[in-house]
Parts: sequence; structure tokens; C-alpha cells
Amino acid sequence: MPKISVKGNSMPESPIRKLVPFAEAAIRKGRKIYQLNIGQPDIKTPSVALDAVRNHNIEVLSYSHSAGFEGYRNKLANYYKNHDIPVNGEQIIITTGGSEALLFAMGSIADIGDEIIIPEPFYANYNGFATASGINIVPVESKIETNFALPPIADFEKLITAKTKAILICNPGNPTGYLYTKEEIDQLAEMAIKHDIFLVADEVYREFAYDGAKHHSVMSIDKLKDHAIMIDSVSKRYSMCGARIGCLVSKNKEVIHTAMKFAQARLSPPTFEQIASEAALETPQSYFDDVIKEYTSRRNLLIAGLKSIDGVKVATPKGAFYCIAELPIKNADNFAKWLLEEYQLDNETIMVAPAAGFYSTPNTGLNQVRIAYVLKKENLERAIEILKNALTVYKD
Repeated sequence: MPKISVKGNSMPESPIRKLVPFAEAAIRKGRKIYQLNIGQPDIKTPSVALDAVRNHNIEVLSYSHSAGFEGYRNKLANYYKNHDIPVNGEQIIITTGGSEALLFAMGSIADIGDEIIIPEPFYANYNGFATASGINIVPVESKIETNFALPPIADFEKLITAKTKAILICNPGNPTGYLYTKEEIDQLAEMAIKHDIFLVADEVYREFAYDGAKHHSVMSIDKLKDHAIMIDSVSKRYSMCGARIGCLVSKNKEVIHTAMKFAQARLSPPTFEQIASEAALETPQSYFDDVIKEYTSRRNLLIAGLKSIDGVKVATPKGAFYCIAELPIKNADNFAKWLLEEYQLDNETIMVAPAAGFYSTPNTGLNQVRIAYVLKKENLERAIEILKNALTVYKD
């Protein structure tokens, strides 16, 4: 029998999606599941985006430019300028989701065996993208005790070698919800320039900043123009996860030229989804004001509820819509499966994402889970009640 590749065998499973078969089995038993495991917003997609697709009279569904529609890229540049990110359409490549933008970035800046330093815990698929690209992730640990703030710069610098090509951050963070301060972004910028490496920022949760905090983009730092690469997506901003439209942004001409070769190899991003994404740029500010108000309320309810449970430690997120909770258990993987296979409270249970998959360091985060507060408040309240009860009866 032919053998699977070493790379294929090395690809990590998603800690978010690997429990789906257990959830499907629980549903077949008639159980209701409150899904806290996945960042799928329940906020309605802006009607202006959906109407643009409904009302479009396309007779030939043709390719677009490999970089995406020029009109969309120029309008996107105007959107960024309104967020203090001065770029033009030629510095933007539209991609099939932020995922493809990350793959293009890694392929453009690093060779097989090169290294990228990432504060952990981090978005689990960074592990998969790095494996697919033949790149080694070098983790630097952030801690729940400091709310997952940026680790000391000295911790980064002692990890930098001749193989280090970039530092990658997610801001605000998935899975932690941490929002980097201007001082922290400036510190990272100085380090990138000092060591002549790239600073890649996954900024797909830009709008989700709470308590009056402001998001600071790496693209706003002029002296970083040759070092900064921004990853973005419409998925969370407009509740358009299924559209699979993202982008790679850089002022470095060589990065854009190189990424374009990857873009040409996959031909073009999807047409209807670009139409919807371009139209979504017309979404009024009132939409985001309402979304932030709603998520702030959900966050406050969830964090207060988790803190009320004996033995639970939780970091308070300043952005995105996730938090990491440390539970009084030994192994969150086992606990998550048990919740779906064996546990129920009045025929209801919850689904959480074990946090170990958001780390690169082995045997780290084993008793932590990521929780997404993308449910209505009454459902979050019920989910907290279920978790509290489950922890009283669970045996490691």
C-alpha cells in the first residue's frame, strides 16, 4: 500500500474541529449542545453584502485578477486609511480567507527549516500552516497570570537565530482575547528592525476592542514599512466566515511581488464572495457599535460566571471574542470528550476547545480550554451552569 507523506502525518488535527464526531454522536442521542468551541459569530451578516450577491446579474462567472478585483482593493485601502493604516490598492492581495494569506506570507518569507517566533497560546492553525510550509514554530510563552500580555522582549531575543525570519502575532489574540498596547507593538517593531526580520500581524479581529481600548496596527508604523505584513479577513468583522475572503497587506514591494506568484498559482479568489466583501465595506458604523456593545455584555457575563466557579482561573479579554479558562482538571481533551459522550444536565451539554492545541510546546495548557462567547446571553448563562455542574461530578 502506498505511504502517506511525513508532512501529511505531521499535520496537526484541529483542537476546535476534532471533537465534531463526538458532538454529532451526542446530537443523535437527542442532546442539545451549547457550542463554545468555535468562533462562528451569531450576529447577522450585513444585508448590504448579501443583497449585492442576490441582485448581481452575472452571465459568466469568470476569473478575477489574481490579486482580486482592483475596485475592491482600492475601496479596502480607503477603509484602512480610516483606521490610520495608510496603504494603497497595489499593496493588497485578496486571498481565499486569512488562512491563504498566512500561507502566502510564510511561503514568501521563509524557506524549509526556517523559524518563526510566535507568542503562545496562538491560533491553532498556525501549527498547521507552518507544517504545510516546512517552517518551524519557536514558541515564547505568555501566561494567564499576566492576562497573556506580550512576553518580555528579552524572551524573544534569546530565541532569535540565523534561521529566524519573522515574529508572528495575533492582535487582538485568538485564543486569548489579549489586545496589544501601543508600547508593546512599538517594542516588537524595534526588535524586528534591529534583527532585520519580518513582523507579521494577524489583525482579523481589529474591530473587536473593548473598554475604550484602541487597536494599534503594525501597518501604522512608518519605519516598519519594509518589515510589516498584515493578515486580514472579512470573516469575523462582518460575520461572513463562509465567504472565505481575506487579504495580505504589505508596503514591502518584494513581499507583494513574491506573494503574487503564489496568488497566480491558485489563479484567483472567488468572485461572488469578493462582490459581497466589497459591498460589506458600506456597512454603517452603527452596525459595529451594536456588535461591540453586545460582545462586551457577553464577555462580562461569561467572565463573571467563570470566576464564580470554584477552581477556575480566567484571563479577561480586551478584544476578539475568546477567553482561555484554566479548569480544576488534569486533561481538557478527556474532559471535552466526556462532556459530549457521557455527561448531560437535563439532556443538555457544552462543547469546548481544549487549549493544548493552541500551544506548540508539548504538555502545555493541558488543563485549559478556549471558550468563544458567540452565543446569546441566555445561552451563555446556561452554558456556565452546565460547566459548573459538570466540574462537580467529573473524575479525572
